[in-house]
Amino acid sequence: MKPHAALVTGSARGIGRGVALALAEAGYSVAVHYRSSADDAAETVRLCLEAGVEADAFQADLTSADEAAALVAWAHTRFDLPLGVLVNVVGNYVHRRWDETTLAEWHDMFDSNLNAAFYTCRAAVPLMRGEGGHPGFGRIVNFGYAGAQSLLSRPGVVPYAVSKAGVIALTKAIARTEAKSGISANVVSPGVIETSVSQPLTEIPAGRLGTVAEVASAVMVFVEGSAYLTGQVLEVAGGWNL
Repeated sequence: MKPHAALVTGSARGIGRGVALALAEAGYSVAVHYRSSADDAAETVRLCLEAGVEADAFQADLTSADEAAALVAWAHTRFDLPLGVLVNVVGNYVHRRWDETTLAEWHDMFDSNLNAAFYTCRAAVPLMRGEGGHPGFGRIVNFGYAGAQSLLSRPGVVPYAVSKAGVIALTKAIARTEAKSGISANVVSPGVIETSVSQPLTEIPAGRLGTVAEVASAVMVFVEGSAYLTGQVLEVAGGWNL
């Protein structure tokens, strides 16, 4: 068993579930988060328990700073282990021309993708810092998307693209300010994955969709790696955007 607990936001199904299972298989006690998919979250918990670790689920709307803080606090105490891993997978997606995007959709993209990551990171970092001269431990992995770091034009997903670019900027700021505290902060940026809403297969040099397992393995590179590996963006995209 690992000496720290792991929290994965948006882990009821899809990529979030894949990340939760990868962490469970690596020996972490897993805090599963969901907003409305209680049955799916229960299944994720069951699968994690099958891996031989502790797991439990917590409902929260992460567009609320208070609910995000409550989730992090729960994950920090639920398993009698300090919170050492935070993976922010949660985030909505809308495909619509920028000039046809509604104000509600614009704000939702920022609330669910960027603000939610800010809220959970703000709550988690103080818990991961060391106390009394002891070094801290923290592995934060936030989710971007392939192309966000390069600021490529995405006219059909402008609020999504801009919010994900903001996630990268936020993550790099955390990486720099926490470099001496034993906390790393990195970004995994998936391209077109088997769970993606849109799947432009002809644009992918690899000629196939990425898998949930491939994205989860990229997360584990940062989780299991040294804190010296920080402020990086790892694209899992099969050559897309190169």
